[in-house]
Amino acid sequence: MDTEVAQHIGVSRGGKTTKIHAIVDALGNPLLFQLTAGNVHDSQPACDMFDQLPIAGSNVLGDKAYGTKAIRDKLTSKGAPYTIPPRTNAKEPWSVDWHLYKERHVVECFFNKIKHFRGVATRYDKLATSFLAFVYIAAIFKLTQ
Repeated sequence: MDTEVAQHIGVSRGGKTTKIHAIVDALGNPLLFQLTAGNVHDSQPACDMFDQLPIAGSNVLGDKAYGTKAIRDKLTSKGAPYTIPPRTNAKEPWSVDWHLYKERHVVECFFNKIKHFRGVATRYDKLATSFLAFVYIAAIFKLTQ
């Protein structure tokens, strides 16, 4: 296996990058993290992450990237309603509570908080495990403030 693939480094428009995927609660507190290469679509690790948490009865908020049929079916099967807008080219668009959708900003606020740490924003760590550990440390530090 290629070393960069094993370390979740992928080439995207901005060069070699790593994506941090996170699930946060309604207050913006992190529940789960996962790393992928920068060229992996945001929706690909979502189903695996939803399997790791008890989400029954929780309303899952997500942007249009998470509106795939596989993700919506996974959420429905786990008993979790979702507020995810359909893409503009969706063949069968569904209704969305736009007032509730505005609460999705808590995820962006969380990422903004942990990216104040230069090590998270730039990924100086060579190993994915070291980088993920620093992401956890940054999240813990922000939670305790």
